[in-house]
Amino acid sequence: MADLLAGRHILVTAGPTREPIDPVRYISNHSSGKQGYAIAAACAALGARVTLVAGPTALDDPSGVTIIHVETARDMLAAVEGALPADVFIAVAAVADWRPAESSDRKLKLDKAAFSSLPLVENPDILKTIAAHHDSRPGLVIGFAAETHDVDALARAKRDRKGCDWIVANDVSGDVMGGSDNAVLLVTKDASEHWARAPKTEVAEKLASRIASALA
Repeated sequence: MADLLAGRHILVTAGPTREPIDPVRYISNHSSGKQGYAIAAACAALGARVTLVAGPTALDDPSGVTIIHVETARDMLAAVEGALPADVFIAVAAVADWRPAESSDRKLKLDKAAFSSLPLVENPDILKTIAAHHDSRPGLVIGFAAETHDVDALARAKRDRKGCDWIVANDVSGDVMGGSDNAVLLVTKDASEHWARAPKTEVAEKLASRIASALA
């Protein structure tokens, strides 16, 4: 069992990104990074060489994993592309969709008018970018989808829209983001499969096993 992913390079993203407004404020989200870290550790336990690109979290670095710490979405994309080639890419990170058009190097004084109309620009779509790589696209590209409703339909639509192979969707309307448990829906080209709520470590181990089977 310990060598099911031996010789494979697994590239994982985890955690949130932080998009600075000024030196003390930023745009981010509630992602803890727990699921992505658990997946990285589970793949390493099966013998894979794992690179984990992680946004800011309060977690200890998993053992046996090469970790690259980043802050912003653009930093994360650069680190992911720099870590290619890989056999598998797993985009678990909750990347901020938007960032301020300009970031100030000085603390902005409170101005309700200015903050209520803060110009934003779209961040790079890391999952879609890697799925569209021609020469260095991983053989298996897996995305994550955090949804609060219509999980099945939105997950399948995201898989098609992003061009990835699998989507792992979870309903985050409860305590999933930041919590220790997860219930997910695995969506592939031909099927969808519900996994019962379980510790994120068990979800990670199950996904690592499914990846090993897919690559065998």
